[in-house]
Amino acid sequence: MVFKTSILQTDLLKFIKEHGQPYSEMLSIDLNKGDRSYFEWFMAAFLYSKPIREETATKTFKLFKRYGLTDPESLLKVGWDRIVDILDEGGYTRYDFSTADRILNICGNLMREYGGSLSKVHELASDSRDLENRLKKLGKGVGPVTVSIFLRDMRKVWRKADPPPTPRVAEAMRALNISDLEEFAKSLNVGRVELETALHRYSKIVRSGKFKG
Repeated sequence: MVFKTSILQTDLLKFIKEHGQPYSEMLSIDLNKGDRSYFEWFMAAFLYSKPIREETATKTFKLFKRYGLTDPESLLKVGWDRIVDILDEGGYTRYDFSTADRILNICGNLMREYGGSLSKVHELASDSRDLENRLKKLGKGVGPVTVSIFLRDMRKVWRKADPPPTPRVAEAMRALNISDLEEFAKSLNVGRVELETALHRYSKIVRSGKFKG
């Protein structure tokens, strides 16, 4: 395999080991615990998909978790003003109003259409593409990037989770001449989720100019 960048194949396994921890694990979300953990990760994926620094999204999610507001019922109960306050505390001052609107809209639709259960979304989906479409229909702001981030980690627990790569992962694939993620993960004997996560971070590092391969 010949790579188009300065990273060597012999270094890739080390890079995946150092940078492949799934974001859900980084946030201490145990996806084996069912619906509540699914919504926690969905909310985090929603925050990560916005045009804001990753550190801000991480901080903001942790604030919602600290305040016990990581399920649709609780978010709907506390309402718009409280959600805006938490978003401001986390650093979403430029996007606080619109993000609060979208969070409440998503929660309301999830409650109405699926009884608040993301497991139900997966259960009713006919296949992976239908699953992606159902998630997008939960509300404005749940676009392809949110869905791809969310379903990337959900591969570990949902058999219908098979999202296309995010733009950053696709960029890293082109740079490293990777045509098939599943086959490439098998060739390195690493997990598909860990590989995609590492590629996402690789793209960020290369873009920042901090990569020293």
